[in-house]
Amino acid sequence: MKPFLWLLPVVGLLHQPAAAQAPAPALTLPSVIDLALNQSAAAKQTQTTRDKSYWVWRTYQANYRPQLGLQGTLPDFNRAVTPVVQPDGTIDFRAVRINNSNLALSVTQNIGLTGGQVFVASEVQRFDDFNGRLKRYNNQPVAIGLTQPLGKFNSLKWDRRIEPLRYEESQRQYAEERETIAQRITELYFDVLEQQVNAEVASQNVQANEELLRIGKERYQLGRLSQSDLLRLELNLLNARQAMAQGQLDAQNAAVSLQSYTGLQAASLRLAVPAAAPRLVVPAEQALAQARQNRSAVLAFRRRLLQAEREVALARGTTGFQATLSANLGYVNQAGNLWDTYLALQNQQQVQLTFALPLVDWGKQKSIVKTAELTRRQVQTDVAQEETSFELNVQVQATQLATLGEQLHLSARADSLAQQRYTIAQATYKVGRISLTDLTIASAEKDQARRAYILALRAAWVAHYRLRALTLYDFERQLPLAAK
Repeated sequence: MKPFLWLLPVVGLLHQPAAAQAPAPALTLPSVIDLALNQSAAAKQTQTTRDKSYWVWRTYQANYRPQLGLQGTLPDFNRAVTPVVQPDGTIDFRAVRINNSNLALSVTQNIGLTGGQVFVASEVQRFDDFNGRLKRYNNQPVAIGLTQPLGKFNSLKWDRRIEPLRYEESQRQYAEERETIAQRITELYFDVLEQQVNAEVASQNVQANEELLRIGKERYQLGRLSQSDLLRLELNLLNARQAMAQGQLDAQNAAVSLQSYTGLQAASLRLAVPAAAPRLVVPAEQALAQARQNRSAVLAFRRRLLQAEREVALARGTTGFQATLSANLGYVNQAGNLWDTYLALQNQQQVQLTFALPLVDWGKQKSIVKTAELTRRQVQTDVAQEETSFELNVQVQATQLATLGEQLHLSARADSLAQQRYTIAQATYKVGRISLTDLTIASAEKDQARRAYILALRAAWVAHYRLRALTLYDFERQLPLAAK
């Protein structure tokens, strides 16, 4: 006999008779997983995290593209009494009423290889002295410049190595988290299913024990059954009713947990017993190869090592000798009229080198660099240990998959045999050919086999989704699990 496929609704067991209303369609495990992946809070949080990573990636890309900007001060009006130094060194206080405005347009481009920046700019400035009826323009139609750090930390170079890994890692994490959600839904699904099974088994036992008690009372009246056996039949019925009530209560509590995670209505849960999980034989080497190719952890290991190297470079680039070379050239002119500033433009050049070199720092530079190097060593050790644990988890999960599939097959067979044995024992007891003790043992074995089958089914399905999450690969269809 195959394991039963449908269970009674949780609330229907407590409140409504079966004929009062049509039962809601039973929910299957794949349908509950699909609903959770579309509407659960965990799925929405996963989507938000992926979207955030996308915009962080866009920010990184923008740092390597030309930036067009407009800056200005319009107006800069000032009406005040200002101290003015006279030719003889004295100070005279004069009332001023001026406006000094400027407008600049610039295009900048970062140089990732060197960490410098080039720019092309155009700027015009206007000065008005309203008291003196004076108006002047200072115009720089075009200027080209370069700013180049020397001996400093180049964040652009390190971002180019790290950020692509971080973005690809986030895409893989999204797929992994969806598989993790599927695994968690499977666990919650079977939490409810186990309690519904207990309630269903207890309900069947109540019906069977009611019939046995009726037969027992008839035999007792005929003197063919002892009072002790009659009392045991009554006790079995009470125990079955108590187990049914407890099973219904536990099923409701488990349904609430499933509802809070998925957003489903607990009152409408009616779960179907899933078919057996796919019986797959996945070699540990194949699982490990897919995990190395698809998992975000592999990229995370590389990223963390690069970040540790980056911190060492940062420590070295913010201590010791540092300099900045600035150079620009262009054309400039001033006049009382804006259009006149474009006539007879004058060359403008500027070269500047600023530097800083600590002469005595009492070992500060060495301490900062040494701390970063020790941190890098610790990260290397942690990553090596986590890589070993990562590979071991994948291999163990792949190895256990076949064993769990075999256990499920054996549990299904044991469930069928125990149900058949109980049916035969029940019929044999009714004709008085076996004792009540033998019937009770057969009943307990039947209930235990049913629960063991559900537990084996749970373990097989959880392992199925866990291997998918660990490898980001669907071994049933032989396809990678790409982020949707």
